[in-house]
Amino acid sequence: MRTPLRTIELTQVTEWNEGEVRYVQDSLAAEEPLEIRVDGAPLTVTMRTPGQDVELALGFLLTEGIIHSRDQIAGIHTPASPNGTRSNVVDVQLRDADFERGALQRNFFAASSCGICGKASIEAIRRRDLPTLEQGFRIDPQLLCRMPERLQAEQAVFNRTGGLHAAALFDGEGSLLVVREDIGRHNAVDKIVGWALNQDGPPLARHVMMVSGRGGFEIVQKALAAGIPIVASVSAPSSLAVKLARELGLTLVGFLRGQRFVVYSGEFRLSQKVA
Repeated sequence: MRTPLRTIELTQVTEWNEGEVRYVQDSLAAEEPLEIRVDGAPLTVTMRTPGQDVELALGFLLTEGIIHSRDQIAGIHTPASPNGTRSNVVDVQLRDADFERGALQRNFFAASSCGICGKASIEAIRRRDLPTLEQGFRIDPQLLCRMPERLQAEQAVFNRTGGLHAAALFDGEGSLLVVREDIGRHNAVDKIVGWALNQDGPPLARHVMMVSGRGGFEIVQKALAAGIPIVASVSAPSSLAVKLARELGLTLVGFLRGQRFVVYSGEFRLSQKVA
Protein backbone atom coordinates (compact mmCIF):
# COMPACT_ATOMS: atom_id res chain seq x y z
CA MET A 1 0.00 0.00 0.00
CA ARG A 2 1.52 3.32 -1.05
CA THR A 3 1.47 6.29 1.31
CA PRO A 4 0.62 9.80 0.06
CA LEU A 5 3.49 12.15 -0.71
CA ARG A 6 4.76 14.32 2.19
CA THR A 7 2.73 12.50 4.83
CA ILE A 8 5.75 10.78 6.41
CA GLU A 9 9.11 12.12 7.59
CA LEU A 10 12.05 9.92 8.58
CA THR A 11 14.25 10.50 11.60
CA GLN A 12 16.99 8.77 13.59
CA VAL A 13 16.02 7.67 17.09
CA THR A 14 17.45 5.70 19.99
CA GLU A 15 15.49 2.57 20.85
CA TRP A 16 15.64 0.95 24.29
CA ASN A 17 14.30 -2.61 24.30
CA GLU A 18 14.71 -4.91 27.33
CA GLY A 19 18.02 -3.37 28.26
CA GLU A 20 19.44 -3.26 24.73
CA VAL A 21 20.05 0.09 23.04
CA ARG A 22 20.31 0.65 19.30
CA TYR A 23 20.02 3.47 16.78
CA VAL A 24 17.25 3.02 14.23
CA GLN A 25 15.34 4.98 11.60
CA ASP A 26 11.78 5.86 12.57
CA SER A 27 8.79 7.18 10.62
CA LEU A 28 6.92 10.24 11.85
CA ALA A 29 3.56 11.57 10.71
CA ALA A 30 4.18 14.91 9.00
CA GLU A 31 2.59 18.00 10.49
CA GLU A 32 2.42 21.35 8.70
CA PRO A 33 0.09 24.37 8.77
CA LEU A 34 -2.46 24.85 6.02
CA GLU A 35 -3.87 28.31 5.37
CA ILE A 36 -7.34 28.29 3.85
CA ARG A 37 -8.24 31.44 1.93
CA VAL A 38 -11.53 32.54 0.44
CA ASP A 39 -11.31 34.87 -2.55
CA GLY A 40 -7.67 35.63 -1.67
CA ALA A 41 -8.35 36.61 1.95
CA PRO A 42 -7.04 34.39 4.80
CA LEU A 43 -9.86 32.57 6.58
CA THR A 44 -8.20 30.08 8.93
CA VAL A 45 -5.03 28.10 9.57
CA THR A 46 -5.15 24.48 10.65
CA MET A 47 -2.35 22.09 11.51
CA ARG A 48 -2.70 19.04 9.32
CA THR A 49 -0.94 16.13 7.68
CA PRO A 50 -0.10 17.21 4.09
CA GLY A 51 -2.11 15.48 1.40
CA GLN A 52 -5.62 16.00 0.04
CA ASP A 53 -5.36 19.70 0.93
CA VAL A 54 -8.07 20.73 -1.53
CA GLU A 55 -10.42 18.15 -0.04
CA LEU A 56 -9.62 19.46 3.43
CA ALA A 57 -10.36 23.05 2.42
CA LEU A 58 -13.63 22.17 0.67
CA GLY A 59 -14.76 19.97 3.52
CA PHE A 60 -13.96 22.67 6.06
CA LEU A 61 -15.97 25.26 4.13
CA LEU A 62 -19.01 22.98 4.05
CA THR A 63 -18.89 21.63 7.59
CA GLU A 64 -18.40 25.16 8.97
CA GLY A 65 -21.46 26.38 7.07
CA ILE A 66 -19.68 28.72 4.64
CA ILE A 67 -20.92 26.78 1.61
CA HIS A 68 -23.75 24.29 1.15
CA SER A 69 -22.92 22.72 -2.21
CA ARG A 70 -20.19 22.26 -4.83
CA ASP A 71 -22.04 24.71 -7.09
CA GLN A 72 -20.85 27.59 -4.92
CA ILE A 73 -17.20 26.88 -5.79
CA ALA A 74 -16.03 29.07 -8.68
CA GLY A 75 -12.40 27.93 -8.56
CA ILE A 76 -9.62 26.48 -6.42
CA HIS A 77 -6.03 27.71 -6.46
CA THR A 78 -2.97 26.28 -4.72
CA PRO A 79 -0.32 28.99 -5.20
CA ALA A 80 3.35 28.07 -5.43
CA SER A 81 5.78 29.19 -2.72
CA PRO A 82 8.60 31.65 -3.56
CA ASN A 83 11.05 28.79 -4.16
CA GLY A 84 8.71 27.17 -6.65
CA THR A 85 7.47 24.34 -4.47
CA ARG A 86 3.83 23.83 -3.53
CA SER A 87 2.90 26.04 -0.61
CA ASN A 88 0.70 25.28 2.37
CA VAL A 89 -2.11 27.43 1.01
CA VAL A 90 -5.44 26.66 -0.65
CA ASP A 91 -7.40 29.60 -2.03
CA VAL A 92 -11.06 28.93 -2.83
CA GLN A 93 -13.03 31.31 -5.02
CA LEU A 94 -16.75 31.38 -4.25
CA ARG A 95 -19.73 32.44 -6.31
CA ASP A 96 -21.59 33.36 -3.15
CA ALA A 97 -19.38 34.60 -0.33
CA ASP A 98 -22.14 36.02 1.84
CA PHE A 99 -20.76 35.28 5.29
CA GLU A 100 -19.19 37.25 8.11
CA ARG A 101 -15.48 36.42 8.17
CA GLY A 102 -14.88 37.83 11.61
CA ALA A 103 -17.57 35.67 13.14
CA LEU A 104 -16.00 32.40 12.02
CA GLN A 105 -13.88 30.76 14.68
CA ARG A 106 -12.92 27.14 15.10
CA ASN A 107 -13.87 26.58 18.73
CA PHE A 108 -13.20 23.30 20.45
CA PHE A 109 -15.58 22.73 23.34
CA ALA A 110 -14.70 20.95 26.55
CA ALA A 111 -18.10 19.34 26.90
CA SER A 112 -17.33 17.45 30.11
CA SER A 113 -16.59 20.63 32.07
CA CYS A 114 -18.64 23.41 30.52
CA GLY A 115 -22.40 22.96 30.42
CA ILE A 116 -22.93 26.56 29.30
CA CYS A 117 -20.51 26.09 26.40
CA GLY A 118 -22.36 22.89 25.49
CA LYS A 119 -25.75 24.60 25.36
CA ALA A 120 -24.35 27.48 23.33
CA SER A 121 -22.63 25.19 20.84
CA ILE A 122 -25.74 23.06 20.28
CA GLU A 123 -27.82 26.20 19.81
CA ALA A 124 -25.35 27.44 17.17
CA ILE A 125 -25.72 24.15 15.26
CA ARG A 126 -29.51 24.27 15.59
CA ARG A 127 -29.59 27.67 13.87
CA ARG A 128 -27.67 26.42 10.84
CA ASP A 129 -29.41 25.36 7.63
CA LEU A 130 -28.47 21.69 7.91
CA PRO A 131 -29.69 19.02 5.48
CA THR A 132 -32.43 16.73 6.74
CA LEU A 133 -31.07 13.32 7.69
CA GLU A 134 -32.46 10.31 5.83
CA GLN A 135 -35.02 8.61 8.09
CA GLY A 136 -35.51 5.47 5.99
CA PHE A 137 -31.86 4.40 5.85
CA ARG A 138 -31.06 1.16 7.69
CA ILE A 139 -27.76 -0.67 8.23
CA ASP A 140 -27.18 -4.33 9.08
CA PRO A 141 -25.34 -4.57 12.44
CA GLN A 142 -23.07 -7.24 10.98
CA LEU A 143 -21.92 -4.77 8.34
CA LEU A 144 -21.03 -2.31 11.09
CA CYS A 145 -18.93 -4.95 12.82
CA ARG A 146 -16.79 -5.45 9.71
CA MET A 147 -15.95 -1.76 9.30
CA PRO A 148 -13.14 -1.38 11.89
CA GLU A 149 -11.06 -4.10 10.25
CA ARG A 150 -11.61 -2.57 6.81
CA LEU A 151 -10.58 0.85 8.11
CA GLN A 152 -7.47 -0.40 9.88
CA ALA A 153 -6.29 -2.25 6.78
CA GLU A 154 -6.36 1.00 4.79
CA GLN A 155 -4.54 3.19 7.35
CA ALA A 156 -1.27 3.26 5.43
CA VAL A 157 0.36 6.15 7.29
CA PHE A 158 -0.86 5.07 10.73
CA ASN A 159 0.54 1.59 10.17
CA ARG A 160 3.99 3.13 9.64
CA THR A 161 3.87 5.91 12.24
CA GLY A 162 1.19 5.05 14.81
CA GLY A 163 0.41 8.76 14.96
CA LEU A 164 -2.67 9.54 12.88
CA HIS A 165 -6.45 9.57 13.11
CA ALA A 166 -8.57 8.21 10.28
CA ALA A 167 -12.07 8.57 8.89
CA ALA A 168 -13.78 6.27 6.42
CA LEU A 169 -16.97 6.42 4.38
CA PHE A 170 -19.06 3.30 3.71
CA ASP A 171 -22.19 2.86 1.64
CA GLY A 172 -25.33 1.05 2.77
CA GLU A 173 -23.98 -2.30 1.56
CA GLY A 174 -20.88 -1.96 3.72
CA SER A 175 -18.55 -1.17 0.80
CA LEU A 176 -15.61 1.06 1.70
CA LEU A 177 -15.61 4.16 -0.50
CA VAL A 178 -12.76 6.27 0.83
CA VAL A 179 -10.34 6.57 3.77
CA ARG A 180 -8.52 9.71 4.85
CA GLU A 181 -5.85 10.11 7.54
CA ASP A 182 -4.68 13.18 9.43
CA ILE A 183 -3.14 14.23 12.73
CA GLY A 184 -6.46 15.97 13.48
CA ARG A 185 -9.57 13.76 13.59
CA HIS A 186 -11.65 16.75 12.46
CA ASN A 187 -9.33 17.21 9.48
CA ALA A 188 -9.76 13.57 8.47
CA VAL A 189 -13.53 14.09 8.49
CA ASP A 190 -13.23 17.31 6.48
CA LYS A 191 -11.14 15.45 3.89
CA ILE A 192 -13.90 12.83 3.60
CA VAL A 193 -16.53 15.54 3.11
CA GLY A 194 -14.31 17.37 0.60
CA TRP A 195 -13.87 14.13 -1.34
CA ALA A 196 -17.64 13.75 -1.43
CA LEU A 197 -18.02 17.33 -2.70
CA ASN A 198 -15.74 16.47 -5.61
CA GLN A 199 -17.93 13.43 -6.30
CA ASP A 200 -21.05 15.63 -6.73
CA GLY A 201 -22.11 15.28 -3.10
CA PRO A 202 -23.03 15.65 -0.27
CA PRO A 203 -25.61 15.15 1.21
CA LEU A 204 -24.55 11.59 1.89
CA ALA A 205 -27.98 10.47 2.94
CA ARG A 206 -27.37 6.70 2.81
CA HIS A 207 -23.83 6.38 4.09
CA VAL A 208 -21.96 5.55 7.28
CA MET A 209 -18.88 7.42 8.50
CA MET A 210 -16.47 5.68 10.84
CA VAL A 211 -13.66 7.35 12.79
CA SER A 212 -10.69 5.66 14.40
CA GLY A 213 -10.81 7.60 17.66
CA ARG A 214 -13.61 8.89 19.83
CA GLY A 215 -16.86 10.34 18.54
CA GLY A 216 -16.58 13.93 19.71
CA PHE A 217 -18.91 16.89 19.27
CA GLU A 218 -17.07 18.27 16.26
CA ILE A 219 -17.23 14.92 14.47
CA VAL A 220 -21.00 14.78 14.97
CA GLN A 221 -21.61 18.37 13.83
CA LYS A 222 -19.52 17.83 10.69
CA ALA A 223 -21.45 14.66 9.88
CA LEU A 224 -24.72 16.56 10.32
CA ALA A 225 -23.51 19.31 7.98
CA ALA A 226 -22.71 16.68 5.33
CA GLY A 227 -26.02 14.87 5.78
CA ILE A 228 -24.40 11.64 7.03
CA PRO A 229 -27.00 9.81 9.14
CA ILE A 230 -24.75 7.27 10.94
CA VAL A 231 -21.43 7.89 12.70
CA ALA A 232 -19.49 5.05 14.30
CA SER A 233 -16.27 5.12 16.31
CA VAL A 234 -14.00 2.54 17.90
CA SER A 235 -13.94 4.54 21.12
CA ALA A 236 -16.39 6.48 23.29
CA PRO A 237 -18.39 9.56 22.28
CA SER A 238 -18.41 12.69 24.40
CA SER A 239 -21.49 13.73 26.38
CA LEU A 240 -22.05 16.75 24.15
CA ALA A 241 -21.79 14.62 21.00
CA VAL A 242 -24.51 12.33 22.38
CA LYS A 243 -26.76 15.28 23.24
CA LEU A 244 -26.37 16.76 19.75
CA ALA A 245 -26.93 13.41 18.02
CA ARG A 246 -30.10 12.73 20.03
CA GLU A 247 -31.53 16.19 19.41
CA LEU A 248 -30.93 16.19 15.66
CA GLY A 249 -31.66 12.52 14.95
CA LEU A 250 -28.21 11.18 14.07
CA THR A 251 -27.35 7.56 14.79
CA LEU A 252 -24.23 7.52 16.98
CA VAL A 253 -22.36 4.27 17.61
CA GLY A 254 -19.39 3.87 19.95
CA PHE A 255 -17.02 1.12 21.08
CA LEU A 256 -17.36 -0.61 17.71
CA ARG A 257 -14.95 -3.51 18.21
CA GLY A 258 -15.30 -7.13 17.18
CA GLN A 259 -18.90 -8.25 17.55
CA ARG A 260 -19.91 -5.56 20.03
CA PHE A 261 -20.93 -1.90 19.87
CA VAL A 262 -22.98 0.60 21.85
CA VAL A 263 -25.73 2.72 20.28
CA TYR A 264 -26.08 6.11 21.94
CA SER A 265 -28.65 7.63 19.60
CA GLY A 266 -30.84 6.68 16.65
CA GLU A 267 -31.02 2.90 17.12
CA PHE A 268 -33.97 2.84 14.68
CA ARG A 269 -31.45 2.85 11.82
CA LEU A 270 -30.26 -0.64 12.78
CA SER A 271 -32.04 -3.26 10.70
CA GLN A 272 -32.03 -5.60 13.69
CA LYS A 273 -34.18 -4.45 16.61
CA VAL A 274 -32.57 -3.81 19.95
CA ALA A 275 -33.77 -6.26 22.63
